[in-house]
Amino acid sequence: MNRRSFIAEAGAATLTQLLTGCGKQNQPTLRLRLLKNSVPTVVLNRFRLSAGREVVVDVKIESQLNVLFEQLQAWKNQTAAPNKAKSSFSLPFFTSSTPPVIPDVSSLGDYWLANAIKQKLIQPIDTTQLSGWQQLPPRWQELVRRGERGQLDPKGQIWAAPYRWGTTLIAYRTDKFKSLGLQPPTDWSDLWREELRARISLLDHPREVIGLTLKKLGQSYNTTALDKIPELKKQLQLLHRQVKLYSSNAYLQPLILGDTFLAVGWSSDILPAIRDYPKIAAVVPQSGTALWADLWVQPRSPLANPGSNLVPQWIDFIWKPEIATQISLQTLAVSPIFSSAKPENLPKALQANHQLLPLADIFKNSEFLLPLDDAALAQYRQLWIEIRTTNTSIK
Repeated sequence: MNRRSFIAEAGAATLTQLLTGCGKQNQPTLRLRLLKNSVPTVVLNRFRLSAGREVVVDVKIESQLNVLFEQLQAWKNQTAAPNKAKSSFSLPFFTSSTPPVIPDVSSLGDYWLANAIKQKLIQPIDTTQLSGWQQLPPRWQELVRRGERGQLDPKGQIWAAPYRWGTTLIAYRTDKFKSLGLQPPTDWSDLWREELRARISLLDHPREVIGLTLKKLGQSYNTTALDKIPELKKQLQLLHRQVKLYSSNAYLQPLILGDTFLAVGWSSDILPAIRDYPKIAAVVPQSGTALWADLWVQPRSPLANPGSNLVPQWIDFIWKPEIATQISLQTLAVSPIFSSAKPENLPKALQANHQLLPLADIFKNSEFLLPLDDAALAQYRQLWIEIRTTNTSIK
């Protein structure tokens, strides 16, 4: 139950067979590598039908974003004689005698974008071929416009196309809060309530945990000089004693069981849990939260297709309002085309769903976890180690 690590389900192979069929060798083909549950099957089928009966959509699904990143690394390392190459990755479609099939486009999380650029794993996207690019809100254009080192750069190239996004949420047990006579949480400061001592599940992720503490203190998730925030370490120590469990893939289980009363996690995990467990509710912190995005990228490899004319068609198709609505509602992660829309212009199912699509003021105060330089990352790592080994009896 982790946006970066979903439980594999049966049916992935069936999906690929359904979309590819028994096409002829020379049929136009779009090769996709997808994060599981990020694009509904009906959307894939609608694209195949809209592109024409002769088009083949070759889909392979991965359950983890980090595997998609590792595949980009493996594809780049392939040579014209792959039978002589040795890969440290054991991927199901790689063999010692046949070259890998490099996809035209692959899913990737924004967290991996900077490294994908630095390691030259992907190629820039030609937005002149995308009719929907200019309609994409500026915040999303800025997120994927990067320099050669992966940093935000207003003059940089476009390296990805965002297709859905979500937030870091506070989930809580309504029955436990009611039994304690507590008001529901509304912001990060509620995590420090004495009544929640040793009753919280947190992500095992320094950028998220240090970031939410920075947010509580009125600072940015992307603060670089942590030593200039005098209250930060003390607040993290106080938060640490509230925590029963740190985990990035099992933080919801203790909440479901009632062992913890509150959890912090990704919306793609928490929103399905709310649907399945009526005693769980969630809130987007009022002061703002962390954002994540899933992107389309084009692999760079000696064996890659020099460019399928179906790629721009696919990206523009995903940004169509009716398709974006399906993705938003069925995958519980919002299309970027709705992020700055007026409420009256939103699909009705999104207008009042503020857990899925936060209010404009909250969204404005929320931030992506942007790449930091080595010195800043070292500060985060060191502070994280200090907090995780601290004495929880601190006053």
